[in-house]
Amino acid sequence: MNIRYSKLLPVFTFISDLLILNISLQCAHSLVFRYFSDEVHSVNFILLVNMAWVSIASLTKNYVIHRPLVLSNTVNKFLTSLIYHLLTVLGTIYFFKLYEVSRWEMFFTYSMFLVLIVLQRSTIFFLLDYIRKKGYNRKHILLIGNKLIADKLVRTFSRHPEYGYYFIDLITEEMIEQLSDELLLKKLFDKHADEIFICYKNMQLPLLQKVVDLGDQHKVKIKLVSDLFLSNNYASVINYDNLPVIQLTANPELSLKIILFKRVFDLAFSSLVMIVGAPVFLLLIIATKLTSKGPVFYRQERVGRDRKIFNIYKFRSMYINSETAGPQLSSENDPRITKWGRIIRKSRLDELPQFWNVLIGEMSIVGPRPERQFFIEQLLEKSPNYKKLLTLKPGLTSIGQVNYGYAENVDQMLNRVRYDLLYLNNISFNSEMNIILKTIQVMVQLKGK
Repeated sequence: MNIRYSKLLPVFTFISDLLILNISLQCAHSLVFRYFSDEVHSVNFILLVNMAWVSIASLTKNYVIHRPLVLSNTVNKFLTSLIYHLLTVLGTIYFFKLYEVSRWEMFFTYSMFLVLIVLQRSTIFFLLDYIRKKGYNRKHILLIGNKLIADKLVRTFSRHPEYGYYFIDLITEEMIEQLSDELLLKKLFDKHADEIFICYKNMQLPLLQKVVDLGDQHKVKIKLVSDLFLSNNYASVINYDNLPVIQLTANPELSLKIILFKRVFDLAFSSLVMIVGAPVFLLLIIATKLTSKGPVFYRQERVGRDRKIFNIYKFRSMYINSETAGPQLSSENDPRITKWGRIIRKSRLDELPQFWNVLIGEMSIVGPRPERQFFIEQLLEKSPNYKKLLTLKPGLTSIGQVNYGYAENVDQMLNRVRYDLLYLNNISFNSEMNIILKTIQVMVQLKGK
């Protein structure tokens, strides 16, 4: 796949978005017509929705996929467009009094549109990631300035072939000092690079302006690279008039759109599981009741976001009165676990009642696993970084739970915490979906502990 074909990607994405919108419209119309009403007239609604989407998509350019590939950013941009679109459609409906449009049809259309677009974008990202790792669809980059900074940038790109960047040349500070501005500019743009990364902090403003102007003329992106290297900190750029300022923080801050999307996903997914999985819940209740004495559900105090105490729910997998000697962690051959309990712990089915915790907002689908105060005090003593995890809503599943499983002692809990801190450093929609898929794989393969 030659890079020139990448120019067709925005066109393809725009057309497929419009196609998915109309598929959602037709499916929603058929569903409402069949089950909710036999007098739905939606011709005007279909025209309005299409015209509004074409206008808003053209303004927001939500169909443009930028490098590096960050699914959460793309979903954020789409959600912004979707909100603008919904407000435009609702405003037009009430202004022109198009009351024949069904509310159910609108609800199903937007819900289906959102789900299908997320699946479509995920597929596009997967394919782009694959072909770029194979060496196709690459952008040629040229670096100018400090060799140390440039080398670190090159190593970063080599570790991430999915970025699709190919290094073609470096113009060092020594070379810059020996060249006139005219010769330097000629050397820069004769390389026919797609992007120029400037790692030269001593570049004079007039020269920088000429580079930017010529970049616009030749359709070459100009990017400035800071000499500030971060380890566990995170940065965002704030523009004060014409002055860019880097804001640093120890923890990544989730945008309002990601928080909103995460909560909507939690509500939708947990509701779906509890409704569709009702027969499974019933079977688990019966099996738990028949295999050992005691209540079906087990309730335990855990520490949630901002150290708020809440009760977590599970299907009981141990005999009653198993912690008379105080808080204990389970082990591989723990005699406190019932025979049926071993099965549901292996398949993680004992965790299903926690979808109620998710539904009422105490937990999320994905997040660091909640622990008891007794063990949190020990974890904080050995790993002060654990307090960062307490700023997040705890999850029904986590990267630590998937890759490590149940911990038998505090040292193993610390090993699992390292995975969760990794999740904290890389929160995105893409990572959340990967954890959910891996959790399903663990359940099917009975790899839980």
